[in-house]
Amino acid sequence: MNRRIIIAGGGTGGHIFPAVAVANALRKLDASVEILFVGASGKMEMEKVPKAGYQIVGLDIAGFNRSALWKNFTLPYKLVKSFLQVRRVFSHFRPDAAFGVGGYSSFPVLRYAQWTGVPTFLHEANAFAGKSNMLLGKMARTVFVASDGMDKFFPANKIVVSGNPVRDAIANNKVDKATAAAAFGLSAEKPVVLSVGGSLGARSINVAVLAGLDRLLGQGWQLIWQTGKLFTQEAASVTAGKQCVWASDFIEHMDMAYAAADVVISRAGAMSVAELCVCGKPAVLVPYPFAAEDHQTANARMLANAGAADLVPDEEAGNTLMDTVAALLKDKLRLKRYAANMKKLARYDADEMIAKHILKQLHD
Repeated sequence: MNRRIIIAGGGTGGHIFPAVAVANALRKLDASVEILFVGASGKMEMEKVPKAGYQIVGLDIAGFNRSALWKNFTLPYKLVKSFLQVRRVFSHFRPDAAFGVGGYSSFPVLRYAQWTGVPTFLHEANAFAGKSNMLLGKMARTVFVASDGMDKFFPANKIVVSGNPVRDAIANNKVDKATAAAAFGLSAEKPVVLSVGGSLGARSINVAVLAGLDRLLGQGWQLIWQTGKLFTQEAASVTAGKQCVWASDFIEHMDMAYAAADVVISRAGAMSVAELCVCGKPAVLVPYPFAAEDHQTANARMLANAGAADLVPDEEAGNTLMDTVAALLKDKLRLKRYAANMKKLARYDADEMIAKHILKQLHD
């Protein structure tokens, strides 16, 4: 009988792409596995998961709004409604296991699975666990984590240190710089700066890049710029007609972008860090200052201490980000050292390790 697995979570690329990586690994190990994704209606997983070749069901649910508390008035109603929707999904799909990657849509799915005796597995990407995962971890069969020291959040006997799953196209990227640069209409003969602020964009990074754009291009450098949807118009107004810039709200083929880049400007979320490591790309990191327990700063500091990246605090980005990027691009020896040190921190098999563990648990 074919095994059926629900994969729940989303909201950002940091949740969605690792989930897809694990789904692909499950299919690679056992082609008969049936997989159904469950996410939040209206969020980016509803677009990205079908593009990856998987079916997804959307729940009418929202997370707790910390900036506008009055918006949480309907939260209890949405939570109850989401559990009713999950019950229908389980009744129809009848899963053998549920795998959660974080994000508020994962909570009702995995909690319902636990109530009904379906084995649950979690993945926590960050050094500081999210609240949903902490609540779910007590009843989970296994909690996969990115690094050691997570027993302060989860039962020690349930923890498996797997690292963070990286999309296969990125982890096993064979694209050369010339091909990748050409895909963005750029030259392979000139340095390329890749600026990404996560799948939703980062205003402090975007504002700094905008202010330093003419200087960057004046040095003979090029830019691949993922702006996020909120900054698309501002970026378009200054990049129109410029031959050495590719700008869009989202980069569909990050493997190409990484292959083209000589330096990456990025936030320091767990998945961004994992991708930078497997690609061996020198980086200038601008941690998101409002991440839980300031875990992005901890991530960035780890890479900086390992001699793999520069760290620019968010509040200083406007004044120092582009200076830091320029100094790094001009220092060829430091670029090589950062790239080598990034590679030393890489883990390539997290998706396969997680998939093998889940399938083994189901077959035992």
